[in-house]
Amino acid sequence: MQTFQEQLDHLIQSALAEDIGNGDHSTLSAIPADAKGKAVLKIKQDGILAGVSVAKRIFEMTDPSIRFIQHKMDGEVMRNGEIAFEVEAHIHTILQCERLALNCMQRMSGIATLTNVYVKAIEGYKTRILDTRKTTPNFRLLEKEAVRIGGGVNHRMGLYDMIMLKDNHIDYAGGLESAIQRAYDYVQQYHPHLKIEVETRNIEEVEQVVNFGKVDRIMLDNFTPEQIEAALKIINGTIETEASGGINLDNLKSYAATGVDYVSIGALIHQAKSLDLSLKAVIV
Repeated sequence: MQTFQEQLDHLIQSALAEDIGNGDHSTLSAIPADAKGKAVLKIKQDGILAGVSVAKRIFEMTDPSIRFIQHKMDGEVMRNGEIAFEVEAHIHTILQCERLALNCMQRMSGIATLTNVYVKAIEGYKTRILDTRKTTPNFRLLEKEAVRIGGGVNHRMGLYDMIMLKDNHIDYAGGLESAIQRAYDYVQQYHPHLKIEVETRNIEEVEQVVNFGKVDRIMLDNFTPEQIEAALKIINGTIETEASGGINLDNLKSYAATGVDYVSIGALIHQAKSLDLSLKAVIV
């Protein structure tokens, strides 16, 4: 399994190759190859800053000799008018990396900011905010990192690091107990480290799962807060619990008040709006 850094480097290499292609002809035509310069990342919208470390790596991979002066850290509150960082490098490097660095930081800062709104909304409750796999293909690594920076918790990164038996798995497998048993046997034989989560659609299925066992977490899908309270009494702390479906800022506290362990919210990523940042040349 690749480390975060290895995955990040692969993402950056692919993104730069996509953007530059056979050459940044705008820069090649107008700027001497040996010219050096400086640029600053200007914050133009309030929020939670995310992606500074990613931007630094983007510049470093293109030119290891850069000078990167960081003024703000990932996860800090940012205000309109502040400077996040300065970069001194060959101008070719600055111009080739500019859009990728901005795209990553704007998107990540938007996700971190929205996530932080959800996290702050249930401060004082035990419930934690989870993300989902409703992510942008080939950009999941940074979207989920932004959730973490914003104070949320990453659910599974993909299909490979947790077993989640959802409604279609259960129906295709011939029922709840059959799906769980097959997953349990698979884990014991092939991947003892994998956790098993199962989706339940009603109180009867919750009772069935609790009686059958062999899972690490129960997802309470599209349950009302009242139904979750009833389910938690049946589960009685023996299995981790996750509420999912139809949860938003308007009803979030009512779900957290039930005492459920986690609330998963796809909107953290797919409803987040990119924040306004710009990279500006410094001419002296």
